Amino acid sequence: MDFLRKSIAKKSFIAFLVLFIVFSGIEYFAIPLVINKYYGLVDGRLLYLAHLIPIALFFIAAFISVFILAFYPLGKIFYEMKAYIAGRNYRKIFTDRIDEMGVLAHFFNDITRGFEKVKIALAEGKRMSEELSVGNDIQRRILPTVMPIVPGISIFGNTRPASEVGGDSFDIITAGNNTLIYVGDVTGHGIPAALIMVMVNTIIFTYSELYPNGYDIIVNTNRILKQQIEPRRFMTCVLLRWNSQENKMYYTGAGHEHILIFRKKDSVCEVKQTGGIALGMVPDISHIVKEEQIPLEIGDCVVLYSDGIIETKSISGEMFGVERLKISVELHAGSSTPEELVAKISKDFSVYVGDQIQEDDITLIAVQRK
Repeated sequence: MDFLRKSIAKKSFIAFLVLFIVFSGIEYFAIPLVINKYYGLVDGRLLYLAHLIPIALFFIAAFISVFILAFYPLGKIFYEMKAYIAGRNYRKIFTDRIDEMGVLAHFFNDITRGFEKVKIALAEGKRMSEELSVGNDIQRRILPTVMPIVPGISIFGNTRPASEVGGDSFDIITAGNNTLIYVGDVTGHGIPAALIMVMVNTIIFTYSELYPNGYDIIVNTNRILKQQIEPRRFMTCVLLRWNSQENKMYYTGAGHEHILIFRKKDSVCEVKQTGGIALGMVPDISHIVKEEQIPLEIGDCVVLYSDGIIETKSISGEMFGVERLKISVELHAGSSTPEELVAKISKDFSVYVGDQIQEDDITLIAVQRK
């Protein structure tokens, strides 16, 4: 009899039908018997009233039956709804009915359950937002905010994360005669990438005081990092080492993007592969990476960047690319300080990509030989 359980209209029809049959029997069988028996003894108006009473009782009984069968739960549902809207304690409505009232009760339960989940999600989102804010503050404290004064070179760098915290990293560390300038890019972005970034920053900073060259710093940083991160995580990196006593620049690549070297004498920009392998991919990279010198003359400039620049697309879907970055360097490096160069490249980049959403972290560093 599920077809009766699924519709109030069907229940009402059956109730009216049953009551109609019952009271029709009373009207056409019981009352005539009474009339025939007492004919002449009863006033005609009473006989007429005797005909109307069953009809009135029929409609009253029908109304009560339909209300009880169909609409009785409605008051409870409205009561719980008003309690929920008013912010008071409410109770879920338990029913096995599958008609309209049952659907309404289940709808109320589903709606309140959904709002409870949203409330929990909002609370969790607030907590995550507060944690991200703390993470962002920690990251900003780690990244250099004031460019150091280094004999022989001028430096300026900037990073812009795609989210509250990012996986791009750069730092400028002076230890003795060596000044280390590096940029790193962790796979992905967000909290996991930021944690790896913080780890690498700390490790490189520690090893900068222990080892005199970029090769040993990168090899040992990889050795420690590989033990601490999951296999699918890694970080590309390129490390510049400026020796102020020798007035020489060196670099050590760990699977990062190209190095751009602007030669002021010829106003051309060289594109040099960094080589090596990303940190955290294999336990030992001592036979893969190496430190090499970059000859620099007065006015020459070295530009480091993360792939967030070259892989960002314009509205037409074409990436900014290394070639456009190279053209921008050649256009501005000859007449700009490192800070001005970073600003001008950033402007060219912004004009090209337009209003496209930033999907990856962006880091740019310029180092000029004075």
